[in-house]
Amino acid sequence: MHNQPTTAPRWYRQISRTQWKSFFAAWVGYTLDGFDFVLITLVLTEVSRDFGLSAVEGASLVSAAFITRWIGGAALGALGDRYGRKLSMVVSILLYSLGTVACGFAWDYTSMFVARLAIGMGMAGEYSASATYAMESWPAHLRNRASGFLISGYSVGSVVAGQLYQFVVPHLGWRWMFYIGIVPIAVALWLRRALPEAQEWTATVEEKQEKPNPFGALFTSRGRTTLNTVLMAVATLTLFGVFTPLGGGAVPVLSVLAGACLLVLAAQFGGRRSWLLYVAMTVTVFFAFLYTWPLQALLPTYLKTDLHFSPGEVSDALFFAGFGTIVGCCLAGFLGDWLGTKKAYAFILLASLVFVFPVFAVGNNLLALGALLFVLQALSFGVSSLLPRYIGGHFPTDNRAAALGFTYNVGALGGAVAPVLGTTLASGMSLGTSLALLTFAGTLLVVLLVGFDVPARLNRLTDPHGVRDHLAPEAGPRSAASEAARPSERA
Repeated sequence: MHNQPTTAPRWYRQISRTQWKSFFAAWVGYTLDGFDFVLITLVLTEVSRDFGLSAVEGASLVSAAFITRWIGGAALGALGDRYGRKLSMVVSILLYSLGTVACGFAWDYTSMFVARLAIGMGMAGEYSASATYAMESWPAHLRNRASGFLISGYSVGSVVAGQLYQFVVPHLGWRWMFYIGIVPIAVALWLRRALPEAQEWTATVEEKQEKPNPFGALFTSRGRTTLNTVLMAVATLTLFGVFTPLGGGAVPVLSVLAGACLLVLAAQFGGRRSWLLYVAMTVTVFFAFLYTWPLQALLPTYLKTDLHFSPGEVSDALFFAGFGTIVGCCLAGFLGDWLGTKKAYAFILLASLVFVFPVFAVGNNLLALGALLFVLQALSFGVSSLLPRYIGGHFPTDNRAAALGFTYNVGALGGAVAPVLGTTLASGMSLGTSLALLTFAGTLLVVLLVGFDVPARLNRLTDPHGVRDHLAPEAGPRSAASEAARPSERA
């Protein structure tokens, strides 16, 4: 009697109840992250009016969270590598929740700016902790889906915030949008009690009973400790100068100095074997933010100022955009597992270029604009849900959260540059035209960088025998073990 061929169970049945629970906990945290972070873009015009801010000052409130992101991503990522993903995730949620509540009590530009700095640190840690936690808890062949589904939570939070905006702000004022940020604090406490630890981190780090020190290479001697402490201080101070009126006419010089300091830190973090990887990954993420964040940060302003939409119409347009992103995140996850992360990323981004200029040419036809925003965001911003999978695959488990947190959040300074650059360009053209140009040019660059996997190609120059993809099914815990067995060259 012939054996009947067995059929593999459907993908969602290959995920255990515990793995679904782990993912849902990470997704809830990231949903609240999206809700908290986009609040400032929704109420930017109201805050600017009440505080008497200029357009550049208003845009800098969006940028403020990016100044401290690199610190939060590095520190909280290292916490996750050393003590576990769930602890890092809960600390991050608490930090950005408290920052959001503080925004509601802000009395001027400076107090709002300081609260936004806390939000930036917390959101950076949340990204690296949730992303590594979700991917390391799921089967290796489904990790693009874990990445895509997780990042969809950010857009769910954005959509919820957009819908609340039209009801809360007209009746209660913009401050009440921030007071709602108290909710994640209760969620964070629940997560700390209920979460299991990520399986891969447990298997490759905790069970070895060796606590990783991802930033040890930065402090191996007194001289290096002094140098890197100075570099970190200079980077932080120059970023303050860039994104506040303190910089005055020296912003171009300060920007170059901050970028140089951060890239030197990235190179040292990577060590002799991986310094090119860290630098190239940081640059890739920078351009990924530069193409996504002009639209993310300034779309509400564009709708209210250029198209003269009412609060209800703004919420409707943002709903189309946010829902498109949710759909795009999920589709990107499926395509990533089918085609491979790099191919799916490049092909989807190429398709998005078709819709960039039509979005800003359709005018104030809400239905047509909503449909175009849906498609553009599904393709353009939705595919960014593969970034955690793309970045994380380049790093082993014992320093993945810190490496992802550092490279992603230093690169995220592109998101700080984007709204300021968009408003600056808009002084010589319409805001819509400047947003379209930035989005198109940035997208094309990211297609080339990711499509040809430039970071990995450059890494092979200094580490020709390195593991190609630490998150691939054939890698698993063995890749981390083999990486640990190689001679250390990080110093």
